[in-house]
Amino acid sequence: MRAIKVIDYDPSWPRRFAEISAEISVLLGDVVLSSSTSVPGLAAKPKIDLDVVTISDDVLPAAIDILRAADFVFHGDLGENRWALTRDHQAYGFKLYLCDPANLAHRQRILFRDYLRDHTDRAEAYADLKRRLAAEADDDWDFYTGGKSAFVDETIRLATLRT
Repeated sequence: MRAIKVIDYDPSWPRRFAEISAEISVLLGDVVLSSSTSVPGLAAKPKIDLDVVTISDDVLPAAIDILRAADFVFHGDLGENRWALTRDHQAYGFKLYLCDPANLAHRQRILFRDYLRDHTDRAEAYADLKRRLAAEADDDWDFYTGGKSAFVDETIRLATLRT
């Protein structure tokens, strides 16, 4: 089992996001719209997350095949009609979520991102929670992820109230 590591914000992350986003644009062409779920300044795992939103469900199988051919590891559906793929690169990696434009989980991730970007106190509390959970999790990813659920749900609720 791999260790759960949350590190301070790395100023190189936006550049790395731009690089992988450009690669995905070349690989998948005009069938996708990409978006970042990053919050500048937020501590995180040393992985670049990328949400890739396709123009329709119809292109998902072909997009998955293309990404697998580009050395992404396919992890299947996360149970939310969001397909997960990863690729390691030196000391960091990429986690890519592939979904259609109507995907609820993606819309919630964007609400969460935007709320944290606009509320630095909430973002700092989230960073503190992630660090604490990573330290307490003893490499138990279910503990780590589950420990964030109430915070994430409450933040999405707050974000929904302001829209």
